[in-house]
Amino acid sequence: MEKPTKERIREYAISRGLDLFGVANIERFKDAPARMHPAAIFPEARSVIVVGRRIVRGGWRGIEEGTYWPNYSHFDYSGLLNTHFLQLPLYETACFIEDFGWEAVPVYSGMACKDSPPDSFPRRPGQVSPDVNLAIRIAGTAAGVGEIGWSKVFLTKKFGPRQRLAAILTDLELEPDPLIEPNSICRLDMACVKGCPGAIPHIREKKFIEIRIEDKTYRWGAVDMGKCTLMY
Repeated sequence: MEKPTKERIREYAISRGLDLFGVANIERFKDAPARMHPAAIFPEARSVIVVGRRIVRGGWRGIEEGTYWPNYSHFDYSGLLNTHFLQLPLYETACFIEDFGWEAVPVYSGMACKDSPPDSFPRRPGQVSPDVNLAIRIAGTAAGVGEIGWSKVFLTKKFGPRQRLAAILTDLELEPDPLIEPNSICRLDMACVKGCPGAIPHIREKKFIEIRIEDKTYRWGAVDMGKCTLMY
C-alpha cells in the first residue's frame, strides 16, 4: 500500500475547509481509561488525527449584546458547525486515507450514545462495555492542536476558544506533532472564574484535573457548571 505522508493528508484536509490539524501517536494515550482509549473503538489504530473548524468571531456577537442567543447554540456550537460543516470535510479526509488502502475511523465528538442500556456488558471477550467515548479535548491536546484551559474550554493559538473538534483513528502510522507547552495558551489569569463564579474554582483552591502526556503535565479546574452563581 502507498503510504501518504502526514503533510499530504494535512494539505488535503485544509483544502476541504478544515482549519486545524494535528496528529498523536497511539502511545500518547497509554494512560487513558480503557473506555476512553482509541483502541476501544479501533484496536489496530496507530495514529489519532484531530481536526477542527473555527467558530467565527461574529458568532458570539448577539450574546455579547445580550440580545440574540440562538445563533451560537444552533449555528456555531452543537448545531450546523458540529453536525455538518465539520463532519463533511472529516468524512472526506477519512475517504482520502482509505483511498490509499488504509483504514480510517471518523469519530463524532459528541457525547456517548444515550441509548446504551444501564446494565450494558462487553459485546466481545476482552473488550470494555459500550458505549465508549473519545475525550476530544484531551485528544486535541495529545495531537498538539492546543491545550485545555483552566475553564475546561479547549484553546488554540490561532483561534483561542473558538473551534469545534473531531477525530480520525487510523492504522496508518504517522509522525506525531509536537505537544503544546502547558499554560503557553492559557495564562492562568483566572478571568474565567470571574465570568462564571461558583462553577470554576480559583487556582488557589487547588481543585483540578491532571493528566500527563509524555513529559508534559496538563491541568484544568474541576468545573461544575451546575454551581454557577451568576444571575442574568
